[in-house]
Amino acid sequence: MKRVKDTLDNIMAPRPAPAAGMPQGLCLDKGYDFDEARDIAKAFGVTARIRARGEETRAIKQEAGFKARRWVVERTHHSRMNRFRRILAHRERLPQTFIAMPRLACGIITWRATGLMK
Repeated sequence: MKRVKDTLDNIMAPRPAPAAGMPQGLCLDKGYDFDEARDIAKAFGVTARIRARGEETRAIKQEAGFKARRWVVERTHHSRMNRFRRILAHRERLPQTFIAMPRLACGIITWRATGLMK
């Protein structure tokens, strides 16, 4: 929640200006369910779509067949990154190594996805 402003400040992809008929949305999870995060999103001209804490749990209990919605990117990152035991262990002593290991894992995942690895 503390990095919302920094993240929105550093969006590198150009985005169109928000229009009255087509507002831009920002999908966030329960960790951003604070008025401060909503205010920051509003200042950037985007509509924050934040699932309230406990809302998903209530929906699962009330509606038969309701499944929790998970973002494809988040699910993919976790499933692929968890295959690298060195990242899971977090036994790195140097901060540079701690930062380098997930980057190396992402590079290997991307390399494998290209189909060039035999």
